[in-house]
This record gives sequence, C-alpha cells and structure tokens, in this order.
Amino acid sequence: MYILGVWDGHDAGAALLEDDRILFASNEERYTKRKLEIKFPYNSIAAALSYTGIKPNDVEAVAFPTLEFTKTLSRILPYQQEVYYRFRRRKMLKPRLEGLMHYAKYGMTSIGVLPLCATVSKAIVAKHLRSMGFANFKLYAVDHHESHAATAAFTSGFGRSLVVTLDGLGDGLCGSISTFSKGELVRKETIPARDSLGIFYEQVTNIVGMRELEDELKVMAMACYSYPFKFEDNKLKDFFRVEGTHIKAKYTPLKQYEMLGRIAWGMPREQFAYMAQQLSEHVMTEFMRNAMEKYGIGDVTMAGGLFANVKANMQVREMDQLKRWFVFPHMGDGGIALGAAMHINYTLNGVSSYRFGNAYLGDEYSDSYIEKLLKKEKGVNFEEDASKASHAAELLDKDNYVFWYQGRMEYGPRALGNRSILANAASETAKDRLNMYVKQREWYQPFAPSMLDTEARGLLEYSKNADRFMTMAYRVRDGKTDGMRSVVHVDNTTRPQMVDGENRSYRAMLEKVKRSTGNGVVLNTSFNIHGMPIVMSPEDALATMKKTRTRHMFLGGFYVENKGA
Repeated sequence: MYILGVWDGHDAGAALLEDDRILFASNEERYTKRKLEIKFPYNSIAAALSYTGIKPNDVEAVAFPTLEFTKTLSRILPYQQEVYYRFRRRKMLKPRLEGLMHYAKYGMTSIGVLPLCATVSKAIVAKHLRSMGFANFKLYAVDHHESHAATAAFTSGFGRSLVVTLDGLGDGLCGSISTFSKGELVRKETIPARDSLGIFYEQVTNIVGMRELEDELKVMAMACYSYPFKFEDNKLKDFFRVEGTHIKAKYTPLKQYEMLGRIAWGMPREQFAYMAQQLSEHVMTEFMRNAMEKYGIGDVTMAGGLFANVKANMQVREMDQLKRWFVFPHMGDGGIALGAAMHINYTLNGVSSYRFGNAYLGDEYSDSYIEKLLKKEKGVNFEEDASKASHAAELLDKDNYVFWYQGRMEYGPRALGNRSILANAASETAKDRLNMYVKQREWYQPFAPSMLDTEARGLLEYSKNADRFMTMAYRVRDGKTDGMRSVVHVDNTTRPQMVDGENRSYRAMLEKVKRSTGNGVVLNTSFNIHGMPIVMSPEDALATMKKTRTRHMFLGGFYVENKGA
C-alpha cells in the first residue's frame, strides 16, 4: 500500500511510504530555493513519484497534518500566507504596522480546531491533489502533535518508550506525552498552546532582531557569549513553571511578548539570549524528569521544534533518569508530512516500526547524468575519481575547504555527508576562509563536526547511545580541543555527527583523514550559501561552486575543479 504524506505549511514537504518502508521524503524549499517554503508541495510530491516510478493513481491514501483555525485560514487565503512569509523572513521593508502584525499573530495563538476547519482544509488539499492527477485516494487529516509523535516513536528502534513532543504550536497544543509499547502509541497528556515555551523562544528571537521560526538556534549560540549568572537572578525565571507533567506560562502570549520587549530594552542581546536559553533548559529538564518518573520509562523519543535546541537536549541527555534517547532528525514541522503518513499507516495497517539507519531519503542523480552535465558546463575541469576519499582528505589536510555532493539528499535541516561542505577540523584558517567566501555566518555561530563513531568516546564526554544525526551538543574532553578548534563553541561544546557504516563513502574519507591527522574528524556544514536551502541537484551544486568561486568539488564519482576559483 502506498501512502503519501503532505504538509503545506512552514517548511512544506512530502513523504511516500510503501507498507513498512520509507521510499522518499523531501521538502519544498530544495526545489523552489525559498528557505522554509510555505506553499503546497507540488515539487516534493512530483519528486517522490518520479523517484519511485509510481503514478498518482497508485496512491491509495494521502495524509496531511494540522487543522487549526489559523492554518485553515492560510489555506483559504494563500496570498495572506505569502505576505506573512515575506514579513517573517524580513524580505520586505519594515511595515508601519509591524507591531500590529505580531500582536494579531500572538492573539490567535491559542485558537485550535474550530467547526468546519476539517471540512474546509480537506476540500482545499484534495483540490491541489486532483490538479496533479490524483483520483483514487482517500484523504485523512492527522493531528499536528500525533504526526510529530509518530516520527519519533516509529523510527527510534525502541520497543518501549516515552514519546514527548514540544514545539511552538499546532492544533491548539504546544506539546504532548505519549507511551509506545508493543506497537501501540497512546497519547497520555497534552500541553495547550497558551503555555508554549516554543512561542516564548520565537518571541525572544524576534525581539533581539532576528527572524522567528528560523533563527532560534542563532539565539542559542549567542547566549554562550553572555556573562553567566545563577537562575535565581534570571529576570525571566517566573515566566514559566512546571507542575508535574504540565508546563504553565505566567502570561498570555500577547502579554508575554509585551513583557519580554520591556525587559530586553535595557540589556545586551547576549544577556537577554542567555536568560531565554537558561529558562528553556530549566523548564525542559524539570518537565522531562517529571515525565520519566511519572511513567517509569527511561527510554525517551522526542520530536517537535524545541528539540532542535541542542544545548537543552544536552541537559536532558545528562539526566540520570534517561537511559536511551532518540531525537527524530527532522524534528521541526518539516518532518510532519512523514509523520502524518506514518500515523495513518499505523491506524489503517498497524505499522509502527520503520528501519531508520540513515536520513538519506531524497533525490539522487546517477554518474551518467552528472557526466553529461559536466561535459556541457563551461569553466570547469573534471575527471573520474575512484580515490575521492584519499583525494578529499589530502585537500583538507592542506587547509582547503571542499564541496562534497554524493548519493541521496538528506531529509532534514542537517547535512550528513551527502550535501556537505568540508574543512579541516583543526584549522581556524580554513574555517574563516569558508565562512568569508561561502557561508557568511554571524561571528557567534559555531560550525559542527562529523567524526568516526569510534573517535567520539575519546573526544567527547558521553556514555549513552551515539548520535548519527547532529541532534545533541556534547562537551569536549579536556585536552582534545586543539584537534577540533574549528568546530568547538566558546563554551567548549560541539554538535557532532557520529558516522558508522550508514555512509560508506563518507566514512572512508574520515578514515583517510584519521590516517593523515590522527583524528577522524572534519568540519561539516551544509552545502548552501547562507540564507539559501541546501543544494538539491548537481546543477545547484555547480551554480553554488561558481557563485562562491570555490575551487574543489567531489560531485558523485567525479572531481571537479573550478577554473574561475
């Protein structure tokens, strides 16, 4: 049975299942080149069908998440959704009514699913699908947080787990607790949207002059540059409290936004960011501790946008109550197309487990396709490279940065060795050159490493399961910073990808790096220019190479050199 999942909101995308297999999953931004695209995912759906070779009429069920009033309204009025997208991403001049627009949004935060929302949303989604040739399908709507929960529970590999979702909001909620045991996922508790820690962090992001729903991790990174202080001295400490397994906000979202603005007015951005991060960590750890103790389950799976905060995740991971953990790698709303499809597959067919050894679920291009493209491309030299692992390691050892484009595209916000830019993890010179010419990240944003999983225990302080997907921060062991200078943050933490056998080509390159440097570690950042989505096609890769005047790229089975570097 083929089941298609579609999401037509923030970070729109599509996913395709066949029985208990994930055939394809991708996000619309990769095709439209608009980061965190909001439009109906026509391109993602077409790519899923093209990759698998199936036709629209082969799809028996289509699932989509989120029926809340504000999402239904945006489906009815796509122009208004587009205006808000440009406003949120600051792709327009600051409007005179900026404050009013924010107040209107936060005033509607707590509105959940109203009568007729399901009927209207289903009609609009069905119309989009029929325009693509879908005809013999049944359409299902799935709760927002049930979609998040499905991604975490069904891909973790845990037979029994506590399933926690935390994000901004969705269908009137900002979080949920479920249990998963013997193939059964049961929701136990919910947290209303009014008490959203995610909305709080989004408001902080906006107040410090950044883009909400996009730059929250910049706030997290900036917080490390504040002078630290005790939680008792935090001016935001009373904004939330934890009562058992419930999170309670002191203020409504509107009042909270006003109060945050007044407090931020008189202090440096770094200090305000530190307050927000410290409060978030305090609330999340207390909440997670109470949930584990209440349900007596130490294996925890997590999804939702708040679990993109790797520093808060680290605090959770270091708790004694936690035995094993899993954060779904596409934890934000970009992953709920897959979650909706999974939940309907569970409801209809009882499927509650998927093999999820890697996140390489997107498009792939053959070497014959790449070779034809390169033969037409002006301004580059290329050759087949059977020893690309050794060649790349040699270039990195000489302080070059290289573009690395291989295999299927990653699903989610992290490059995991198939759409990556690599540099020497010990060289701040290479990092600075990469940042200047390609990434152009703010000074306070760190880079992250990929490392052999066999190296991780000697370099990092951790004693639990490995992290294949860059979802946690780790403390670097004493004396190990020098070999990782370009990927260690100012607070001596790093966010690694621990590589085993899920990506043989990438692991081979890391093994060559270990032989030449003694450490099987590289700087790994996403293959994109700052503010743009990760590259999708070989054409995207070549265009980025030329625009940034980068010299070295490994494109499939070929080494490509830019004459204009």
